[in-house]
Amino acid sequence: MAIVVKHRKDVEIERMEEKDGWAISEFRLPITGESGSATTVFHSIFRPGSTHAKHLHYNSDEIAVYLSGKGVVGQGASRASVSSGYCRVMTKGSVHFFHNETENSDALVLGFYLNATNVADTGYKFCGKVNSDDLVQPREGLKEGILIHLKDAPIVKKGLPASWQHLRVLAPIGNHNGSQDSLLHITVSPEESTGEFCFNNAEVIYYVED
Repeated sequence: MAIVVKHRKDVEIERMEEKDGWAISEFRLPITGESGSATTVFHSIFRPGSTHAKHLHYNSDEIAVYLSGKGVVGQGASRASVSSGYCRVMTKGSVHFFHNETENSDALVLGFYLNATNVADTGYKFCGKVNSDDLVQPREGLKEGILIHLKDAPIVKKGLPASWQHLRVLAPIGNHNGSQDSLLHITVSPEESTGEFCFNNAEVIYYVED
């Protein structure tokens, strides 16, 4: 895969149908199979009260990172509250949703459809609307998939490129909590650099947050 660098604002907004559960205010796909990637990356904005209704992906696991805002997520019969810093895995075949329950704050969600070159490739299926009963259920945590906050993610020391040893690297998602995929959170302080490095056995996608 060639190196691809894109800013989300330079990517067109996708036209997603509300009848299929996509009551999302803004949905962009900065990285897809057309970029040469085996993973599709999405960036979504949920205005107050907007929802991605109950749905599943037959063919693809999904990783979501909640960048800002807050809301309620459902997976199967369980519910949880999420806000900035939460990271989540929704395994393929698992019904899930997200709802921005605030009155005046957008929720920004970054995500990855793993081993899918576009949305259709994920095996997307709309499974029903989110109703008031879904939103008032006890939020006792998710019994399926993985939900973890960055503050609870372990610090990585071993197995890093030599040029990363001075950086703070967290692993919210990886084989330590049962995922075959990895998500790292790397803090690069002012004037710091990762230096040169490469990964020989994996495709690597970065999202840079300032």
